[in-house]
Amino acid sequence: MSQISQDTIEKTPLQARLDKLTSSMGKVGLAVAFIVLVVMLVRYFTGNTENENGNKMFNGSKTKCNGIINAVIGIVSAALTIVEVAIPKGIPLAVTLSLAYSMRRMMVDNAMVRKLSTCETMGSAKTICTYKTGTLTMNQMKVTKFWLGKESVEEEAYSSISPYVLNLIQEGSNGKAILSWAVHGWKMDMEKVVKSWRILHVEAFNSKKKQSGVMVKRKADNSIHVHRKGAAEMILAMCTSYYNASGLVKDMDENEKRKFEHIIKGMAASSLSIAFAHKQVPAEEQLNADQKVLLKEDGLTLLGLVGLKDLCRSGVRKAVEDCQYAGVNVKMITGDNVFTAKAIATECGILRPGQDMLGAVIEAVEFRNYMLEERSEKVEKISVMARSSPFDKLLMVQCLEHKGHVVAVTGDGPNDAPALKEADIGLSMGIQGTEVAKESSDIVILDDNFASVATVLLWRRCVYNNIQKFIQFQLTVNVAALVINFVGAVSEGQVPLTEVQLLWVTLIIDTLGPLSLATEKPTTELLEKPPVGRTTPLITNIMWRNLLPQALHQIKVLLILQFRGKAIFGVSDKEKDAMIFNTFVLCQVYNVFNARKLETKNVFEGIHTKKLFMGIIEVIIVLQVVMVEVLKKFADTERLNWGQRGVCIRIAVISWPIGWLVKFIPVPEKPIFSYLNFILH
Repeated sequence: MSQISQDTIEKTPLQARLDKLTSSMGKVGLAVAFIVLVVMLVRYFTGNTENENGNKMFNGSKTKCNGIINAVIGIVSAALTIVEVAIPKGIPLAVTLSLAYSMRRMMVDNAMVRKLSTCETMGSAKTICTYKTGTLTMNQMKVTKFWLGKESVEEEAYSSISPYVLNLIQEGSNGKAILSWAVHGWKMDMEKVVKSWRILHVEAFNSKKKQSGVMVKRKADNSIHVHRKGAAEMILAMCTSYYNASGLVKDMDENEKRKFEHIIKGMAASSLSIAFAHKQVPAEEQLNADQKVLLKEDGLTLLGLVGLKDLCRSGVRKAVEDCQYAGVNVKMITGDNVFTAKAIATECGILRPGQDMLGAVIEAVEFRNYMLEERSEKVEKISVMARSSPFDKLLMVQCLEHKGHVVAVTGDGPNDAPALKEADIGLSMGIQGTEVAKESSDIVILDDNFASVATVLLWRRCVYNNIQKFIQFQLTVNVAALVINFVGAVSEGQVPLTEVQLLWVTLIIDTLGPLSLATEKPTTELLEKPPVGRTTPLITNIMWRNLLPQALHQIKVLLILQFRGKAIFGVSDKEKDAMIFNTFVLCQVYNVFNARKLETKNVFEGIHTKKLFMGIIEVIIVLQVVMVEVLKKFADTERLNWGQRGVCIRIAVISWPIGWLVKFIPVPEKPIFSYLNFILH
């Protein structure tokens, strides 16, 4: 609790990228706005700015003070509008909409999102550290083998076992699977056994020692017995003797102990091996002795070895393969011994047949004892860590994050809370998980199934992909608007797109744009891409390839309309301005189709099923018609005839073939700006 209460407010990788993007765009906008402000002020006060009638707006001392003030206010307003347009304010809304939409859909896929702000990080996860029991497996143990002494006992041979030994084993059989095995296999009378002894002290299971203990008093003779149950190799180390099937006690020397170790290894290759040990407390030690002291961990007599099997969940192997196909490394961390861990990992697909096991499977004590540099060097190759404590999981998470990995962790117990809190994405289990684990996590897996973790990964990548689509769409608008107004202000002292028009475009883009692109559903194509690293640019080379030609197209046609529109189409200044405004908005309408697919050439794929998307496009078109035709005074435009509207549509529709052609252009994997850094250095 002391570790998880030290909450640090840390930005997710996406939040850090978005902040950097917004800051950069803000700086560019301020720079452009300052230049526009200076140029327009200079042009105005030097008498180079003309009004609608072609007269100079400033004529020295003849110009009235009110006229100067109004003109300066208009110039400052135009500059501030450029700053307003430059900053991509719609991105936070796009992120929130995409996360909220995916969160709602993920509930159907058995994943409940607790922290909206961090969930998009899952799409960037490079490593998933998962616990075995209940997540990869069903957490339904079943007894598969039983060894009494050095002999394997078959089910039909239980009657040949000494009743005295059976009673001792029954006293220590306090596990669900073992009790079920004893009741159904041995026909054990549970009520009779419970009434025959009284519990004096219980030592709970210790994750470090991998064992638990109990002290009981037998009512028949008031004798006190100590029983221990736990990991076979741990219990074996405490034993100095063992029972055979006849109930005789045999000494256990080093040679005998090696034989038992060989048996344990053989069992562990296919199942979890549990050992029972027993010791009767001598009468002289019972007097004036603390009960905890009597629970000694030496001089025990081995009662038997039990092999337990926890079957893998259906669908886990495919889910692991999907994660690996998506470039996500799955690491299994378990308290089982190395042989059992290796068997389960192979069954789940974490370890593949023929894989080099050197360094892939490791015991936690070895990992713990590495020097920092050695641990950092070897952590990526590790696929399975056996005999681990919860803090070994925390150590692995910290090591991976130190290397720049975005790490997801699954857990269900209180001891998993530090690792869940430390990880970029904590996934707790909804059924077996404790409240502490859930409170420390970002996502709750409602069915405790690793297959749901793979579903979360797919949804998170979809969120990131949708956000990139909107960023590409919005940056196209921002770049085009900045360049058009900058050129217009420098050359003519007037901006082609007025403050009201730019604010209208911003309003449409920042509200309806995210809604149309944030609701795309995930596809299996998202698994073909590697996970996005912490330092990977938010705007990829593919996005630059898509947005720059669109921005250049819009800049070119709008500047032609600005400088040659009157002569080409024989229209007035007001009609020319209306055509510029209408064309600019229609370009965004057509370009939003291109933004649906970052790499696929056919941007209309599945469009007939996107009712929300098409509905939003219709709303934008209707609102634009109202703005140009009805609210023309507010928008400072003139009503257009059908021929002029057709020109606007034909110019805007060119966005589609441009979007199709540019996707034939190959792009390098290395980010564009890294070449610039290389040149500068």
